[in-house]
Amino acid sequence: MKQPKLLAAKCAALALSAALISVPAFAAESIKGRVEAGGAPISGADVTLWLAGPGAPEKLAETKTKDDGSYDLALADGKDYGKDDAGVMYLIAAGGMSQVSSGNGPNPATTLMATLGTKAPERVTINELTTVASAWTGAQFLDGTTMSGNALGLRIAAGNVPNLVNLETGGLGPVIEDPLNSSETTTLAKFNTLGILLTACVTEIPDACNKFFEAATPPGGVTPTNTLAAAQNVARYPSHHANEIFGLLNEFYPVPAGTRWREVDLIPYLNFAPSSWTLSLVYSGGGYNGVGGIAIDGEGNMWSSNNFLVGGQTTIFDWVGGGISKFAPNGKPLSPMIKGFRGGGVDSAGWGIAVSGDDKVWVTSIIGSTISTFDSKTGKPLSPETGYNFDGKLGAMQGVMVAPNSDIWTLDNDHSLLVHLPKGDASKGRIYGQVVDGKPVDGTLQLKKPFALAIDQNDYIWVTNSGSNTVTRFPASDPGMAVEFEVGYSPHGIAIDSQGNAWVANSIGHIGIREKLAFVEEKFKARFERHDGSASERAAKEWIDLWEISDKFPGGDVSMIRPDCTVLGPFNAGKTMNGAWGISIDGNDNIWVSNSMSHNLSQLCGVRTETFPSGLQTGDAISPEGGYIGGLQTITGVAADPAGNVWVANSWDQTLAGFKQVPDEALSTRFASNTTVVFFGLAKPVRTPLIGPARAE
Repeated sequence: MKQPKLLAAKCAALALSAALISVPAFAAESIKGRVEAGGAPISGADVTLWLAGPGAPEKLAETKTKDDGSYDLALADGKDYGKDDAGVMYLIAAGGMSQVSSGNGPNPATTLMATLGTKAPERVTINELTTVASAWTGAQFLDGTTMSGNALGLRIAAGNVPNLVNLETGGLGPVIEDPLNSSETTTLAKFNTLGILLTACVTEIPDACNKFFEAATPPGGVTPTNTLAAAQNVARYPSHHANEIFGLLNEFYPVPAGTRWREVDLIPYLNFAPSSWTLSLVYSGGGYNGVGGIAIDGEGNMWSSNNFLVGGQTTIFDWVGGGISKFAPNGKPLSPMIKGFRGGGVDSAGWGIAVSGDDKVWVTSIIGSTISTFDSKTGKPLSPETGYNFDGKLGAMQGVMVAPNSDIWTLDNDHSLLVHLPKGDASKGRIYGQVVDGKPVDGTLQLKKPFALAIDQNDYIWVTNSGSNTVTRFPASDPGMAVEFEVGYSPHGIAIDSQGNAWVANSIGHIGIREKLAFVEEKFKARFERHDGSASERAAKEWIDLWEISDKFPGGDVSMIRPDCTVLGPFNAGKTMNGAWGISIDGNDNIWVSNSMSHNLSQLCGVRTETFPSGLQTGDAISPEGGYIGGLQTITGVAADPAGNVWVANSWDQTLAGFKQVPDEALSTRFASNTTVVFFGLAKPVRTPLIGPARAE
């Protein structure tokens, strides 16, 4: 049973809430609300409204809370707060005394936050949950109570806060409590647990602040002195002291003898220590299904290439191809529910999807054997109904890339070909990589199941050969001048950092044992020589082989190729990678790898030592043992956005059902996954769309 003092405080808070609802307020004139912790009001807190932008934030208004925790902030007349380019508003509540505090006066360690967005709501509750939501989504823009950064990133961060918390009531937001997130992942329990730990400090449970702040001290950093700074540290270093932070829950709120629940205001909470304190949400809809690659456009929207059609009884032997999907930065689907965007020749969109600087989305197709393009604003197809198929000469297509000079480069994985569309003009397109009588026609260019490609600062194009253990590099001006580098087996994703290093995700990795090597080479030889059946049948056989190899010999790693052609690695995150597939680089030049078979996300140190925790070196894992998890299934694409969020593509769900000629009826529509996962504030923001090497935003 709760203490009478706490119950009285909650009754007062409810009365205040009812009063606020009954009195009309105008967002253009004022913001009203309350500051609370553990459901109890905080009196005497300093409440300040700030406007964040690229520079130092601007103070807009300030006041103090009353005895019932209420506040009323008058906004300056004549200022247009509703413009998207005006900046993002946020509230800070500092100090004050909780009505259920164990202390004897104001608590200087109390600092709570609520990020509002570009428009001022009429009522805002500032509490532990609004603080956690604001600290995690804005982790890359916060320095204490100062919030600043690129305008798009700030808007994205603010736009995701309502998914986690209801700003008016201070309760849970609609997305974190929906069926996909409330019970399918631990995010809700983590979110509440973090809120409970803040409550303990604000209400001054003996020594709670000191213990929490000590556990929240970053590697080699300074111990925080308030709740907001502590929350920021945990958000930015989510696996550091993860067990110690969890252990505080039992210290602060032990389960009373004879009961089964802790006396806390927020449930559910964690029962077991997390590997990290990441917060991620799962999104669905918009035709998303069995996704290959993903890309972020210039407005922060996520685009996906869908191998399969939503609702189809799909196996790898027989499937109906999907189109492409678009999600807003806050996870709202913007494409049609079942089909996504279709037309323009797209049919079973493959790995390849990229956004150009002229608002076009380029995508490749496996079944359709085409290259297609869409308007990124409307989703309308711009390519002909047959796509660009070079008179039927193309096979199952995969990677596609937009070069800084607006050229489009793409790969025929089926026939081991390279396709070049100068300035995106298919009428001037050319196919490279043909082999006649065992000899490459185009100089030294000979690809082996090419999958992904990237371009560096010197206009060299890099191509992964998924049917071998090599990466091919050639000048964009002369593909015939190609050289090969040995990496791990079956390289898939590739990305270039700001220093010109190429990072490669090797799905099978460096085997090292003769029996395994013989098995892999036998499979790859058979894959490379097969040309029977349709493009989809050939792709299916390759998927089966790769799955069998990864299942029989778990592994996967990352190689780094320097501009001087030195190959470093392999890096394998402590041997926790299996089926490394997609790879992305953030604004700190740190590396993000989606591990398809081990269903986790790895974060590795790049080459800039100042951007990762002390004591680590290039290639070491920043992510915890086992990687970041949370809603991940069999994953493929990965991409960072301008707010530092990391998007990950779930591709397969019920894999064994999809590998049957005739699946179990109950699982016949569940081979493909229909969800994407977003981890908030983990990466240094990047400029989008990605054209050329990664660039910090």
